[in-house]
Formats: sequence, structure tokens, C-alpha cells
Amino acid sequence: MKVIEVAAGIIVHEGRYLIARRKAGVHLGGLWEFPGGKRETGETLEECLHRELWEELNVRIGHPTPFQIVRHEYPEKIVELHFFCCRIETGVAIALDCAELRWVYPHEMAAFEFPSADQPVIAALQQGKV
Repeated sequence: MKVIEVAAGIIVHEGRYLIARRKAGVHLGGLWEFPGGKRETGETLEECLHRELWEELNVRIGHPTPFQIVRHEYPEKIVELHFFCCRIETGVAIALDCAELRWVYPHEMAAFEFPSADQPVIAALQQGKV
């Protein structure tokens, strides 16, 4: 089965984390996630994260720090999510390629519907392990 590598940013500012709602009509549309996207051929995961956050949110981040890797099997594919902790260095996040953005505290994340692959990261945030 095909493995898709994804880089996702755990972007923190003053104790809150940036989450993005996926557009309707795409895989897992309408669910909330940590922003990022698929790694392109020849790209490192860090390069992917920088590119995706620029394309999706119009922000530049500092050096991302690896946090956690989650491998999740869907019926049609396997997704390997590489989560990185990072901070915005320039720009203000705007929803360019997602339906909506929110800054939320870890305890508020239970009110949002995330893909099951994001649950280990949410649990870590709620336990203060970031």
C-alpha cells in the first residue's frame, strides 16, 4: 500500500495552538488538523513544512523541531505524519488553503473533530508534554 509522508506544524503562541479546518470535498474534509501537507519528491520534511505553511497560511516559521511521528492506515493508503513544533517568525496566519483557522488551548481541542491520526499529539498537548 502507498505511504504518504506529511509534515505538520504544531504552532504555538502564548499557550495556544493553531488548528486549521480542512475544506469540504477533500479527504477528511471538514475535520480540524494541525496545518501542513504532503512532502514532494526531493524535499526534506522540514522544507515541506516551510513550503506548506507559506502556501496555506502565508507565514514563515523558524527552525522546526521534530516532535512525534504517527503512522495511520486508511483503507486506501497509509499516512505517515511527521509533527514538528514551530513558531511563526513573519506574517500573520490567514486561511489561504483551508476553510478556517483557530488558536486554541489544549483543553479546548476536545470540542473540535480531528482525524484519529492526530489524537496522540492532542493527548500529548493536553498532558503538557510539548
